Amino acid sequence: MKTPEPNKKDKAVLESSRKQSVKSSGSTEIKIKRKSIMDIREYLRAHRLVTDGAMGTYYAALKKQESLVSEWANINEPGVVAGIHRAYLAAGAVLIRTNTFAAGRQVLGTGIKEQEKIVRAACRIARKEIAAHTARTGKPCFLAGDIGPLRELSEHGEPADAGAEYRFLVDLFLEEGVDALWFETFPDLGGMGQAAAYAKEKCPGIFCAGLFSVNQNGYSAAGIRASRLIAQAERVEALDAVGLNCGVGSAHMLHIVENLHLPEYKYFCALPNAGYPEQLQSRMVFVRNENYFCRNMERIAAHGVSIVGACCGSSPEYIREITENVPLSRPEADRGGRLPQDKEEKSSTVCAGEKAAPQIIVGADISGDENADGKAGVDARIRTENNFLMRLFSRKKVIAVELDPPYDADDAKIIAAAKRLKELGVDIITIADSPQGRSRMDSVLTAVKLTGITGMPVMPHVCCRDKNMIAMRSMLLGAYANEIRNFLFVTGDPVPGELRSRATGVFDYNSMKLMGFVREMNREHFADEPIVYGGALNQGRVNFDKEMERTRKKIEAGASYFLTQPVYGAEDIRRLGQLKQTLKTRLLAGIMPLVSYRNANFVKNELVGINVPDEVLAAYRPDMGREEGEEAGVRIAFGVMEKLDCFVDGYYFMLPFNRVGLMEKIISGMSTAEGEKS
Repeated sequence: MKTPEPNKKDKAVLESSRKQSVKSSGSTEIKIKRKSIMDIREYLRAHRLVTDGAMGTYYAALKKQESLVSEWANINEPGVVAGIHRAYLAAGAVLIRTNTFAAGRQVLGTGIKEQEKIVRAACRIARKEIAAHTARTGKPCFLAGDIGPLRELSEHGEPADAGAEYRFLVDLFLEEGVDALWFETFPDLGGMGQAAAYAKEKCPGIFCAGLFSVNQNGYSAAGIRASRLIAQAERVEALDAVGLNCGVGSAHMLHIVENLHLPEYKYFCALPNAGYPEQLQSRMVFVRNENYFCRNMERIAAHGVSIVGACCGSSPEYIREITENVPLSRPEADRGGRLPQDKEEKSSTVCAGEKAAPQIIVGADISGDENADGKAGVDARIRTENNFLMRLFSRKKVIAVELDPPYDADDAKIIAAAKRLKELGVDIITIADSPQGRSRMDSVLTAVKLTGITGMPVMPHVCCRDKNMIAMRSMLLGAYANEIRNFLFVTGDPVPGELRSRATGVFDYNSMKLMGFVREMNREHFADEPIVYGGALNQGRVNFDKEMERTRKKIEAGASYFLTQPVYGAEDIRRLGQLKQTLKTRLLAGIMPLVSYRNANFVKNELVGINVPDEVLAAYRPDMGREEGEEAGVRIAFGVMEKLDCFVDGYYFMLPFNRVGLMEKIISGMSTAEGEKS
């Protein structure tokens, strides 16, 4: 039965909370930190541990406002938060999580001082309720500091130091005397392993749990399969428990757990959602299915799961069903293997962070080092299946040409341009993805059509501005099924100011995160013939050291090559030489012939990140004809290419207005220069 509003018990919780709001607000003055009467590990030796259920969705249901963020209630409505904790304790929960899952500064849009106030208030509210419950019942109960994945800024802003914020949160929780740190709903290891290791250094006895969120198919938002997530977390020594939460309902959680090899020396946690929300008028509500949920939790627990509970959509009634029906004693046969304390010795290869998983050949894993025969190394599988990549790793210069898709559905001109480029011997065509935030024909669909007609390798650009993670994954799967193997991943230009009232940037990913996501898809889905991807490089950035660091991170995320901004001046050339020498990656230098005085002025003054020296602008006159302007552009381009030739791996041509005729002049000139060299 659907329940669009709280039931009678829920209403009682809210009413009780309101009455005690004034009393509870003084809980932040508690100075003596609570110490549990028993260690969590000691408890787990004899018992299965039951956590509380949802905080955020239950709080929103009590308040009848779906979009409320419960973390603010720690300082605005402490009585309501206290009442929710009391209800879960009364239902039998043995571990209470602080109301801090979404307490990251970027998530809340707050500063460090207000963040600290929210976190400390959350700890003290929960600690007071646990202390009262223990005094009343004599039963042990544990307090866990809840930490969700921190949101990072996109490349358009300064990168957030997520590691520092995780450490800050850990320090707050340790100062507040929590019994455990509860990292939950992570799509990957992220900063979890490092934060847990930091906590163990500060407080060796702290219990650390790391939980991941996966979908019905068993994959996280980062594209990583549940079995691999658990295997990765198992290698993190600082984590005492690993598991899954959120993302799926109890039936899907059961199916996933049934197909997992649970870790032998770590406790396993399973906290599914109550189910899946449905739209009811203007709100999202969950189906009330406590009995069904509990039956599935009994089966989940029987697989040797040590810690059980519930996540989004649940209420104290779900926890009561678990405590009354799921076996909570831990007979030896029900432990699913030896407990973590039983391990006699630790492997010398295990460290506080994650032990590196075996690598496969994808992206930056492809070696560019020279073999004994002096040839650039490249995996044999790639050599036969990706002509572009093979050319890139040879000693021949790659020629890539960018074509801008049309603003409308008339593709005749771009198809004609692609056919001519094939005749000219171009190695690959790149397809821009709505540059400058102006809608054009889809880059991937255009690439599929062009390669189908011409047979040429294509490299669609994919920018993170326009697609959320669901659409991005669907697009990549569809592109792969249509034989697209090469991509350029970019964060993307922001939405133009005049469109912001009607269009919004998505930015679920920045380019580095998207690269990491596709690296995981290569491992999980495309291992036999992986997607090869590159990144954009802006050598004209004011702080080039930051651009170097960003490029290094993209290489770590699997980028095999980089396409640069257009190069015109000596400083750009010097910087690219420095980067090539330092990072040893493949570079396709951007070459954009300027074709008129107006075109040169526009690029110099209107396009951010492209540096056109005054001497280049001086080569153009307002009264130049088309032919003379193009000749000047080609001449300048050759001068730049000559200076780049000794260290770049190829050239990335951006043709103003898709003027393919420019490539005829350029390739003719390159052939002449090559003949003179030989």
